[in-house]
Amino acid sequence: MKKILVYLLIGVSFISQSCINDNEDPIAIPKTDGYVVDPTVGGPSQPNQVWFDLGTNTQMVTKRTDWDLGFYSGSEFKVILNPSIAMGAGKIANATNIDLVKESDVTALMNQVQVANFNPANTIYIDDVTGNFPSGYTAIDGIKANEADNPIYLVNMGKSVFTGTIPLGTVTTGGDARGWMKVQVVRQGDAYKVKYAELNATDHKEVIINKNAAYNYSFYSLKNNTTVTVQPEKKNWDICFSVFVNSIAGAGSYIYADFTMLNNLGGAGAYEVKVTGTTTGAEAFTNFKLSDVDKTKFVYNDQRVIGGNWREVGPDGYQVKGNVFYVIKDAEGYYFKLRFTRLTSEKGERGFPQFEYKPLF
Repeated sequence: MKKILVYLLIGVSFISQSCINDNEDPIAIPKTDGYVVDPTVGGPSQPNQVWFDLGTNTQMVTKRTDWDLGFYSGSEFKVILNPSIAMGAGKIANATNIDLVKESDVTALMNQVQVANFNPANTIYIDDVTGNFPSGYTAIDGIKANEADNPIYLVNMGKSVFTGTIPLGTVTTGGDARGWMKVQVVRQGDAYKVKYAELNATDHKEVIINKNAAYNYSFYSLKNNTTVTVQPEKKNWDICFSVFVNSIAGAGSYIYADFTMLNNLGGAGAYEVKVTGTTTGAEAFTNFKLSDVDKTKFVYNDQRVIGGNWREVGPDGYQVKGNVFYVIKDAEGYYFKLRFTRLTSEKGERGFPQFEYKPLF
């Protein structure tokens, strides 16, 4: 909240000077008019994840393919898959030695551990789409203290970012398949030990992943054999723009473009305001003030509060919904209002969203 605090300090300075004359009206604390933001999603292949902090008006941009696994930094031992590249994981039955697992052993399982194939049964191979961790379901079970109790998993490494030509107004959320790996995660004291290899390898790599309490997760790239910084510290971002694997009741998992995730794990909450009647969405957004905030409506246990609900995409075209905006409470307890103003570039290219937001005082 550095920028907002600067405004408040300036206001306090003015107020202290005005107190010389008790008959003067108090001077109002200056308020920022807010910001218009163009998150760097990267165009119709949407190659980036954009982590945005409302309090400081800053964004951190990472590639969707930078990471594969995230390791929870809290007291529990939980591991998540990268939902932006459609990863999945399934237990390899009766496997106890990762070096003995080979592709011919998991052929049938490979046909099952598929993402976004509209099979309702396949949601067991992805993480809880609400992001309500650490209590939520993860495709890789919570890591047990006894090493032998932790299964070996077949991991679908998802899709690379598409690099070909994409027709104007459309998106392509995935390119070539990134292959498969066998993975086992165990505990190493208060850290994680990851064993992993290509399917037909007869030996494996091992890496220790330490927890860092300043972050929601520590991240690792199995492809590049390295730890990576993906998110800002857990109190330093509020929303993320990304491709996302969601689920549809009765239809299984589905890949969404233009998705906006909430940092609910870091303590952020949000709710949607739907404008009805004769007032336009823009007018309602402009007139909305702190006293209009309904604290009972905040959702803290679902990262999809905004999701893809801010836009309409279908056979008849695509557009920003003009009758909705969002109220967000960040991890530090500050309130903001936010509305989307653009889904495409001026040329009509997807992957160039825009939003405006204002702090509520």
